[in-house]
Amino acid sequence: MEYNINEIEKIIPHRYPFLLVDKIIDGKEGEWAKGIKCVTANEPFFQGHFPGYKVMPGVLIIEALAQVGAVALLTIDEFKGKIALFGGIKKAKFKRQIIPGDVLELECRLTKRRGNVGFGEAIAKVGEELAVTAELTFFISE
Repeated sequence: MEYNINEIEKIIPHRYPFLLVDKIIDGKEGEWAKGIKCVTANEPFFQGHFPGYKVMPGVLIIEALAQVGAVALLTIDEFKGKIALFGGIKKAKFKRQIIPGDVLELECRLTKRRGNVGFGEAIAKVGEELAVTAELTFFISE
């Protein structure tokens, strides 16, 4: 599974400046997805988040992870054309700051599904260095 930005926009409704995944580089539909976000100094959130000390907001890293998880979920035939909303975030841990120049590797593995609710384990890395871990819950909606 590999999707460029144009293909991602066909799966999830997010658009700039809130589309936080540049490319899906691997995965298995309905099971897991791995994407990347190339963080640049031109990101709009750097203007107001710790001006003078550019660090990506943790909530946006979680959102980027959720967008990757949403791609994995919304490629299931029964969910195509729907949207994935946040149902919950558990055990989020931030282990490394994300700064301009970092290539954020985002992975979400779906661990179970009950009807239109999905659960996933997500990790974000820069190279081999772990940056964020979290458990995510998704709610599939029309």
